Amino acid sequence: MTTLYGIPNCDTVKKAQKWLITNNITYTFHDYRKEGLDEALLTVFLKNLAWTDLLNKRSTSFRALSAEQKESLSEATAIPLFIEFPTLIKRPLLISNNTPILGFKAETYQAFFAI
Repeated sequence: MTTLYGIPNCDTVKKAQKWLITNNITYTFHDYRKEGLDEALLTVFLKNLAWTDLLNKRSTSFRALSAEQKESLSEATAIPLFIEFPTLIKRPLLISNNTPILGFKAETYQAFFAI
């Protein structure tokens, strides 16, 4: 099973979706805005990815954090922020066969799916 996590208006998510469709890869899309993010799902992400890798410092959500929140970021403080603001997570996040791919590069997807 392949799941793509993100928000539908993100250009990088759109590119990943287009690539998956073009290459006939069946996937499920998890929209953070509609379906949210809970601690159980975040724990799955954190099994294979460091919280620092998940953090999208270029996002509007990150820029909206207070200086104090940014300075005190640690795994313990990031987890509740990820749950409250899932757009803090780099996009897209693709998980297939329990293997995560963070971000989108056609070459990476092609190698992963061996197309």
